[in-house]
This record gives sequence, C-alpha cells and structure tokens, in this order.
Amino acid sequence: MPSSYEALRPERRGGGPGVDSRRDVFRLPAQSASVAEARRRVGARLCAWGVDDEVNDDAGLVVSELFTNAVRYTSSESVGCELWTDGGVLRLEISDQGYGLTEPRPRVARADEECGRGLLLVSVLSKAWGVLAAADGNGRTVWAELGLAADHH
Repeated sequence: MPSSYEALRPERRGGGPGVDSRRDVFRLPAQSASVAEARRRVGARLCAWGVDDEVNDDAGLVVSELFTNAVRYTSSESVGCELWTDGGVLRLEISDQGYGLTEPRPRVARADEECGRGLLLVSVLSKAWGVLAAADGNGRTVWAELGLAADHH
C-alpha cells in the first residue's frame, strides 16, 4: 500500500492534467525575491483561468509558503512551479533541486517564533498535500491540492 504522500501522486490518479484541464509551468532562481514573482505569476494565471478570488488567494499563500521553503531550506539554484486544474481540483507543485536537511513536516511554532507555521497553513488551506522525491534522487516536489468552485475547471 502506498504511503499517504504517495497515495495522491498524479500517476495514481490518471497521469496528471487531463484533456479538460489547464496547466502552467515556470522556473525561477532560488532567491527570496522570486517568492513574490511566483505568487504573482500563479495569481495572474489563475485569474486568466477564471478561478475565483478566494481560491486564488489561498493558492497564493500556499505557493508563497512552499516556494519560501524551497529557497530557504534546500541547496537549489532554481525552483520550479507547476499548476494545473483538473475537474474540481487545483494542483500546485513546487520542485527544488536539492534535498534539505529534513523532510517538510508541519510543526507547532512557539508564540515568540517568526517562522514555523507555513506547512500548518498549507495543511489548513489544502484538501491534501505531500512530498515526492525526484525520480533521479536530486530534489523533491512538495504538492498541494485545493478545491475549485463547481463551475471552474
């Protein structure tokens, strides 16, 4: 039986975006300034696709958190972002080039800590999320799925 992270891999659900889906992919330098650019690009694409403002806002937060983690906690030169809609689901994937020291896991931050709440936020905003190792062993993809309104796909 696949692990919880593996259970929702696109290959297990039918191979990623279907005929009736929309898809976008981009790569940015692994720099703090790229986080805002990633969020802007995702927001613009979702707006063009007609995704409602609430889902667009949630997707922006998720991308910001996952992209920040890839920049801050890995040895990547660039970070990839893939997003697609398929039926009632928006899937966001952030891929880095080099493993960090630990696997991404939500944790409870102390009240005086400025960081440490990002993956908790991702888990609250997403229907599901997880981590996949790159096929070649260099890097990983952290993904999240958000629900879309019934009339958006």
